Order: sequence, then C-alpha cells, then structure tokens
Amino acid sequence: MSHFPNHLWLLAGALLLDALVGDPPWLWRRLPHPIVLIGRGIGWLDRRLNHDGDAPDRRRAAGIAATLLLVLVTGGIGWGVSALLRALPFGWLLEIALAAVFLAQRSLHDHVAAVGAACELEGLEGGRRAVSMIVGRDPQSLDMAGVCRAAIESDAENYSDGVFVPAFWFALFGLPGILVYKAVNTADSMIGHRTARHEAFGWAAARLDDVLNLIPARLCGALIALAAPFGGGRIGAAWTAMLRDAPKHRSPNAGWPEAAMAGGLGLALAGPRQYHGTVVPDAWMGDGGRAEATPRDIRRALEVTKGAGVLLILVAVAGAMLL
Repeated sequence: MSHFPNHLWLLAGALLLDALVGDPPWLWRRLPHPIVLIGRGIGWLDRRLNHDGDAPDRRRAAGIAATLLLVLVTGGIGWGVSALLRALPFGWLLEIALAAVFLAQRSLHDHVAAVGAACELEGLEGGRRAVSMIVGRDPQSLDMAGVCRAAIESDAENYSDGVFVPAFWFALFGLPGILVYKAVNTADSMIGHRTARHEAFGWAAARLDDVLNLIPARLCGALIALAAPFGGGRIGAAWTAMLRDAPKHRSPNAGWPEAAMAGGLGLALAGPRQYHGTVVPDAWMGDGGRAEATPRDIRRALEVTKGAGVLLILVAVAGAMLL
C-alpha cells in the first residue's frame, strides 16, 4: 500500500496520458466504452422504473431510487477496482489508464478543432455539419459567427464537465469519485430533461449533477481565466466577465467557464439560441464583447483550454509534492 502514489500523482499521469493519447478508436471499436455501459444501465433503469401513466410523485420517487442505485453501484465498482489495483504490483499504472478513460481533453480538442477546420475548408455548411456533432441546438439556424460561438461555448462548458470536474472528484476520492461523477453526469444528459417523460423521473439526477458541479465549475472558470493569456486574452477581463455574467446563465454551473472564456477572449457568447425550433432566451456571457466570432477565435479558445490543461497538471503535481 505504501508504494502506491497518492491520487494527485495519479491524476497528473491520467491528464497527461489523455492529452497525448485520448480515446484510441481501435480499442473502443472492439470494447464497449465504460460510459456506454453506464448509459445502457441508465436506459435499463429508465425502461423498468419510469412508466407512462404513473403520477409525477411516483415517477420522482422512482428517479430518486434509480439515481441512488446508480451512485451505489458505480461507487462500489470504483472502490472494488481501486482496492484490487492497490494489491497488484504496478497497479497504479492501470489506475492512471482507467482514470484517463473518463477524461476528455484530447477528444474535446479534436471535435472542436474539426469545427474550425470545416469552417475554413468547407464554409458555412461544413461548419454547421461539424458543429452539429457537439451541440444540441439547430445548426441550420446558425450563421458562421453562430457556428464559431457554438464551438467555443462547447469547448468551455465541456472542458468543465469532461475534464476539470471529473479530475476534481478523482483528486478527492480516486476511482469511486470519478466513476460516480461520470455516471451522474451521463444520467443528467440522458434523463435530466424537462420533458413529459423525464421531468419528474430525471429530477434527482439533474439536481445531483448540479450539486456535484457546483464548486468545481467555479474553480474551472477561475482556471480558464488564468489560462486566458494562452489564447492571447486577458486574465482580468476574464475574471470580471465571469463574476458579472455567470450568475445570469440559466444553468447554475455552465456560465462560469463560458463567461470566463468570453471575457478572456473579448467575445460575447451564449445569448438567445434555438433548440428544436424553440428560441431559448439565454443571457449573454461576455456582455459587450464581440459577437462576430471567427474560426481564428475557435483556435484561440482551444489554446486557452490547452493552457488550462497544462496548469491543471502543474497544480496536481504541486499538490502531490506537498502531501
């Protein structure tokens, strides 16, 4: 047990491994990704416990039970795997590899960069097609600036959800922490919608996801603000926009990284958006900034999140050396 590195050393290794390798397609073509398996479990719970015709109170109770079961199962699996790896020689190497599976630095960068490349090489239609792979809004409602803003918003928000927050929970609790967070976050994306079927059943998953993101999303916003100079931006402007505009966002957490990115790059992000034919009147992040984003701004945003990744590794290493 004494030879096993602490969580922060493991986190630094996992962040570096994910940044360099990402999710190898050859591996996940042969094996189901753990997030896919979690999604199947959530789908099964949805089918078995969420019945059409049930009263909203009954659906909410079933959703609470499903969310609790999801937390217990994934936390238990994480604890069991972690205990097994600590009994194996060099098991810490496997734990680094497993933690890297639940981080999304490389895949996020590649998907967002693909939008910028499509805009430059294929024009508006190419950009719309590429951005439709990473956002839920109606791509045909977007002009070129809208496509670029959507890609930058996705970069900022998903850096929080897909990199910083899972890293935060791994730093605190190891594999159980990162597994529980990814399971709850996946449940929120699958059943945490305000639809007739899921508004009551998905309530617990959505609220728990909000709670698990509450502190780390704000820390992520601060990290993005510190990384603004990597994209040619300003820390002070990022910090000011984050504190001013993030509380206006309809999400209690997504506004913090988005507003920091907007302020740091001098852009206006978010604002009114169209989903499935319905306009959602979101507040502007970076209010007063430049709304006419370009593919160059996508590249600048990617430099910011790459810089944030470097800073996060350095923080993990510094913390590990102090423990």
